Amino acid sequence: MAAGAMIIAGFLLMLGSSSTTEQFNPDIFSTRRIVIGPTIAFLGFIFMGAAIVWLPRKNKEIQ
Repeated sequence: MAAGAMIIAGFLLMLGSSSTTEQFNPDIFSTRRIVIGPTIAFLGFIFMGAAIVWLPRKNKEIQ
């Protein structure tokens, strides 16, 4: 669940307005959009893959 939230948060951090043919938007090169957002999304994908592959430890009850 947390990995999915990280993926969504990463994509939301990459959102923003784009440049048009009439006006250049320098915000498309901001650190938030080209470094932080993709890094958080990538880590979310890594954690999601690890959660799928990782086998939970079985609890041994004392009888």
